[in-house]
Amino acid sequence: MQISFVPSVLAATFAAASTYAEPAQYELDPAHTTVYFTVDHVGFAGTLGIFGDVSGTFTYDMDTQDLSDVAVTITAASVNTFNEARDGHVRNADFLDVEAHPAITFTADGGTASSETAGSVTGDLTILGTTQPVTLNVTLNRAAEYPFGHKRFVLGLSLDGTINRSDFGMTYAVDNGLVGDQVDIRVETEAMRID
Repeated sequence: MQISFVPSVLAATFAAASTYAEPAQYELDPAHTTVYFTVDHVGFAGTLGIFGDVSGTFTYDMDTQDLSDVAVTITAASVNTFNEARDGHVRNADFLDVEAHPAITFTADGGTASSETAGSVTGDLTILGTTQPVTLNVTLNRAAEYPFGHKRFVLGLSLDGTINRSDFGMTYAVDNGLVGDQVDIRVETEAMRID
């Protein structure tokens, strides 16, 4: 009886894994997605900012590692630098100009795998109505069914990259060095399979 039980378990496990080994659409879990950045302030220290309203979807094939249909939207006004006066400044025309440009978007239609758990994605980042190519490094932290709550299949992802804000026309305080041009970006997300 034990001999027949083991193959049955292996067959069931393989079948479950095969369920996810095909192109599937995923959506970012808003409760477990963080987009944040640091930018130099007068050469003394990096200032941290977080965007609190992020949504997005993509298609990914676990078997072939093919990535497509990436579409992420960030509400620019959701920026939080943990200082009310600075938040107001970052939202005005010197920086994000959120009234004229309420959304920051990132779209991509492919990625490059360097291993089973790492790679990169190059796509189009639009800020202030200007679109530039940006490459983000991607790490797959975990791919599994969620252990509680919704119990959906989830990809845990970490991404990072760097942009120059002047490439998007955001030049305030670049020349005098009060605010750095380089912005380091990080994304931590749990992406849920759409069944």
